[in-house]
Amino acid sequence: MENVAQSSVKGSHNRRRSRTHIDMTPMVDLAFLLLTFFVLTTSLNKNYVLPIAIPEQNVPDPPPISASKVLTLLLGENDNIYWYQGYPDHPVSKTVFSSQGVRKLLQQKGKEITHMTVLIKASDKSRYKNVVDIVDEMTILGIDRYAMVDITPEEKTLISKYQ
Repeated sequence: MENVAQSSVKGSHNRRRSRTHIDMTPMVDLAFLLLTFFVLTTSLNKNYVLPIAIPEQNVPDPPPISASKVLTLLLGENDNIYWYQGYPDHPVSKTVFSSQGVRKLLQQKGKEITHMTVLIKASDKSRYKNVVDIVDEMTILGIDRYAMVDITPEEKTLISKYQ
């Protein structure tokens, strides 16, 4: 009887659990195949460059432009745009920057003024994003007569009056 008791005790200690062994090699192969596929099929981000036509520096006689055909956009702080047509002594209007608001303004003035020239003047407090967006709007609307010009002290005082 002792042998039976000992054998049952021995059997419980000697019983091994069968562990499953999973071979991970195919899964690793699949992961590398997928990784290689996605790396080779994706396109990398390409640098986007705004095409800006820069005129010649030493033009002897630039063509005259009538002041009534010039629209000046003054880019101020807090996404505000101040604009006037003609000379700075004309009434200055203010609009908040949004692509739809600027687009409406440029479309309306483009219909009113034939051969319109737009002067873009950014103040020290304006955002670079607004300058890029204005140039984008010129491209979208097909306005090919525009120039980026330095803002004058008189125009800075105009902006400060409207703030």
